[in-house]
Amino acid sequence: MSAVIDLHAHVISADAQRYPLAPLSGHPSDWSLERPVSFQRMIAAMDEAGIAKTALVQASTSYGHDNSYVADAVAAHPERFAGVFSVDVLQRDAPERIDYWVSKGLTGLRVFIAGHTAAVKDARLDDSRSFPAWEYAGKAGIPVSVQLRAAGLPQLATVLERFPRVRVILDHMARPTMADGPPYAAAASLFALARHRNLYLKLTTHNVREARQGRATPESFFSRVVSEFGAERIAWGSNFPASEGSLPGLLAEARAAFEALPQRDHDWIFFRTAQSLYPIIRESGSSNPKKKEDR
Repeated sequence: MSAVIDLHAHVISADAQRYPLAPLSGHPSDWSLERPVSFQRMIAAMDEAGIAKTALVQASTSYGHDNSYVADAVAAHPERFAGVFSVDVLQRDAPERIDYWVSKGLTGLRVFIAGHTAAVKDARLDDSRSFPAWEYAGKAGIPVSVQLRAAGLPQLATVLERFPRVRVILDHMARPTMADGPPYAAAASLFALARHRNLYLKLTTHNVREARQGRATPESFFSRVVSEFGAERIAWGSNFPASEGSLPGLLAEARAAFEALPQRDHDWIFFRTAQSLYPIIRESGSSNPKKKEDR
């Protein structure tokens, strides 16, 4: 079986003095307090699941824009991790901050607009103050992950049109509503964005689980998503440990949800799309890593 790349996982240090909590909202997310996973434990979980490489996404609801722990994780295990950092893109020094974290070995930017814990009240993805950061990301070839909900998709469309050179990765696919079932009219605003070739979807455990609600089924929904966007613009992310469950269990859930898709689509969703987005994880090999002891 081909190697798997996880495009969305989070790490939290047990050393709160060296890496103090500084959540964007002022309140850390419940999962980061209840089931934190250090990068050492992440490596062990990856080995158990057979995951070759992982993109560690800055835990904005734990560390805000201080990406030190993600940077240290990548520095410790560059053969296993890529790092996605966060900066305040509304600040004038955002391009300089982006350049700083890139110099620390991180390769992707995250713009956090909405989640279980609110980032900044009334923040907008298309705020003109963020445009210098978007321009810098485009010139530097840095993929930008965005986290927002369906209500923010018109803002995303504005950014996609203004910055066509920037590869934008939509975290959790903006949590589309699926319970209405085929033809998924409630998710029309998401499908309408498929015309933007610089948009990629990050399909995570949230989407896997929500595809079984109401009249939705994983087979009908994910087949529609692939039909609209193409598997080459879709990548799987576990959202471990924010989503409850073991990493091997989350991977198994995803594989079961996508079992109706052809092998070619599996290859893109589970590793090829990730390789195309982050050159640092391009050379993943074709076999699963050997299991190692927890370090």
